Amino acid sequence: MLGAMTTSTAAGATAGAVRPMRADARRNYERLLVEARKAFAEHGTDASLEDIAKRAGVGIGTLYRHFPNRHALMNAVFQDALESLLTRSGELASADQPCAALVEWLRAIITHAGEYRGVARALMSASHDASSALSQCSVPLREAGARLLSRAQTAGAVRTDVSITDLLQLTNAIALAAEQAPSDPELADRLLMLTLRGLKA
Repeated sequence: MLGAMTTSTAAGATAGAVRPMRADARRNYERLLVEARKAFAEHGTDASLEDIAKRAGVGIGTLYRHFPNRHALMNAVFQDALESLLTRSGELASADQPCAALVEWLRAIITHAGEYRGVARALMSASHDASSALSQCSVPLREAGARLLSRAQTAGAVRTDVSITDLLQLTNAIALAAEQAPSDPELADRLLMLTLRGLKA
């Protein structure tokens, strides 16, 4: 998930010019990301930020200098998953079966959301809050998904009154439901198939 690196304006530089992160600041940033990934995997995205800072060997003030709030940290952690999803959407954009391509991409979103407990809920919330740092994830996902959805609609496989915003909300809801039922690994796929049957033209 992109552009989460902290930057500062160089003194006397033109507007918009930035100074690269110092080596020690970069090390702190990378350690915080490593520990955040571990903590989110172990405890979900509600994991203690103080504990993440402690495990990274820095103070909580250092964490907040890099990541002003929890959503900013989550956005940075999810950049790899976002890049993977965007790359996959590009690969699927010329698939022979547009509807199958859309389904495959939505299934990939559910899989990535399942890596950390709380991701689906946070993404659902961020979709209504443009000020959230997580909108840096939801906006490019929505744009990528809209292209796949449009192809499926043009091919006559999906109803024209379906929007990508609604579809992503449904996808996150499915991921959230699956998160609450870890003993049923097939639940997400069943719910996705049921949802898509209702979307067919």
